[in-house]
Amino acid sequence: MFTGIIESVGKIVNLTNDGENLHLEVESNVTNELKIDQSVSHNGVCLTVVEIKENSYVVTAIKETLDKTNLKQLKVNSLVNLERAMKLGDRLDGHIVQGHVDCTATCTNVVEEDGSWVFTFQYNHDEFNTVEKGSITVNGVSLTVVNSKKSEFSVAIIPYTFNNTSFKTLLKNNIVNLEFDIIGKYVKNLMNPYL
Repeated sequence: MFTGIIESVGKIVNLTNDGENLHLEVESNVTNELKIDQSVSHNGVCLTVVEIKENSYVVTAIKETLDKTNLKQLKVNSLVNLERAMKLGDRLDGHIVQGHVDCTATCTNVVEEDGSWVFTFQYNHDEFNTVEKGSITVNGVSLTVVNSKKSEFSVAIIPYTFNNTSFKTLLKNNIVNLEFDIIGKYVKNLMNPYL
């Protein structure tokens, strides 16, 4: 369980294929606090630490994960948003995030405004939807939806978030991971028989 509040930005230092799996070696300033078998969110994808090195650690993404996320597009030197699992009793500063990506989306527009940035995303899944001022997780970052439309929404990014996440490298046509709000997904599932 995560909150969508990014702790650190890691850098991919090595990618190794192993059959249909992909081992990602990540250099991070939280490496010395990690343990083997610990869950860490990488761009919103919950992955298990399988090896710890001096300044980096290794996680493994299986085919299912690679097929449904943007992890297969990472390259050496790519930046990834990192968050360790939340501690019971901590403040929930973002929203409830499971680390299970629902789908990917394409960044269709980036507008720099006076002191902030507005990113617009499109996705192709009818079973998911956003609501105005609701929560959404984009590459692991808990954000508030603005301009909610069918299969499209925008988010406004403040300078702190821009500078301390991989949003600073996100461009038009880039692919991102989306996790929709778990409460909204349960409500939609319960209402489906009546719609």
